[in-house]
Amino acid sequence: MAKFNKIQVLNAMASTGMVPVFYHKDVEVAKNVVKACYDGGVRAFEFTNRGDFAQDVFAELVKWAAKECPEMIMGIGSIVDPGTAALYIQLGANFVVGPLFNPEIAKICNRRLIPYTPGCGSVSEIGFAQELGCDLCKVFPAGNVGGPSFVKNVKAPMPWSMLMVTGGVEPTKENLTAWIKAGVTCVGMGSNLFPKEVVDAQDWGWIVAKCQEAFGYIAEARK
Repeated sequence: MAKFNKIQVLNAMASTGMVPVFYHKDVEVAKNVVKACYDGGVRAFEFTNRGDFAQDVFAELVKWAAKECPEMIMGIGSIVDPGTAALYIQLGANFVVGPLFNPEIAKICNRRLIPYTPGCGSVSEIGFAQELGCDLCKVFPAGNVGGPSFVKNVKAPMPWSMLMVTGGVEPTKENLTAWIKAGVTCVGMGSNLFPKEVVDAQDWGWIVAKCQEAFGYIAEARK
């Protein structure tokens, strides 16, 4: 059962401006990454359904985060079918993200007032997703679809659109400034925020600092 309601989830994503995207088969590693992000200012975290028994890792992670990171909103990513969405909602997912748009997932999520952020690669896909109640749509893969100019050009005729970009997002001033100035609601960031060598070395302080640095660039670009 979701701990946070739909409005709280969307507000957290919009106000912070960044949602980390991460998967690891070792729940202890995942806990350390979530805690590092939390200490760095993150309040919405997307764990991805990308490995065997990922649901078991997520279930334990959600219970742990409720105690150790009480303001962290835990969501699930890489969801492509309604059955898997329902499974993770039962395990406490506060939001569902996918690489593609599946109308059947929207029904599952809407029934429980869980935000569904589908991956969209065209203006029409964004429009269809909005018609089915997807408040926040994910432009994916953002760097390949058209970059910041795509976001800017979509928002010109559809200014109400709330867009999250994932793929081609980097924790640099130049990159984040371009996306924010284009009009994104938030960015999703994975490997660039969690380099394999940093995770392997268990350098959690590096992740804390990188999150803080990214938030600084986002805040500056929003002025």
